[in-house]
Amino acid sequence: MYSKFQLAKKYLHYYITAENGHGHGIHSPFVFDYIKNVLNDEKKYPAYSLIENLRKQLLTGKTIINVEDFGAGSIVSKTKQRSISEIAHHAAKSKKYAQLIYRIVNYYQPKNCIELGTSLGISTAYIASANNDAKIFTLEGSPEIAKAASNNFTKLNLKNISLITGNFDETLSQTLIKSGKTDFAFIDGNHREEPTLHYFSELLINANQSSIFIFDDIHWSAEMESAWQKIKEHPQVLLTVDLFFIGVVFLKNDFKHKQHFTIRF
Repeated sequence: MYSKFQLAKKYLHYYITAENGHGHGIHSPFVFDYIKNVLNDEKKYPAYSLIENLRKQLLTGKTIINVEDFGAGSIVSKTKQRSISEIAHHAAKSKKYAQLIYRIVNYYQPKNCIELGTSLGISTAYIASANNDAKIFTLEGSPEIAKAASNNFTKLNLKNISLITGNFDETLSQTLIKSGKTDFAFIDGNHREEPTLHYFSELLINANQSSIFIFDDIHWSAEMESAWQKIKEHPQVLLTVDLFFIGVVFLKNDFKHKQHFTIRF
């Protein structure tokens, strides 16, 4: 993983070189629409305050739980025992990006959604709240974190979530059989190149012609940057949007050539 200094340098380069976030100069009608109606949607949806109130509670949680980590690990903690507040602070997706994920799901209305990496369920709650008719299948490796997430879903009265516990390598393929075609996927777990590409390949087999995949922390390490580059080069991937902390893949079969955008957000 990159150091904080290396990541800061990369972010500065991204910020300086990225397309502005207003859509000026973007020649793709689809991406212009995405910027206007999703990226820059400033509406305060009711779900925002409900989920952020829960986040505030979690940030003060003193309960210590055992964390089983199958991925690249935490950048801030090497111990298996962590407090709920520590996990909420470091592992939960930030408000800015979690609410963007909400807007993506709200705008495109995917029916079958897969999440790899539930953590405490903040991003899951945003996905589930954005489309009450959707089926959300969220996978978490650590049993105690999964239990905490399940309690959070109950607090928010979210009933369209199926939580699957275990190593993604063992649970993803079976989940995809049960879930039907994948309309949307958020991949936020095991930040290493080989597993990321493996999950991408499995999801791609189960995708439809307009699926949306979001990859978390695409510039977190050299491995993740390599994985992101290979995903962009895949022949079925014709449109991507790099927002630095996440990368969005649109599987649109009606594009005539590859289009890759880096947009300031």
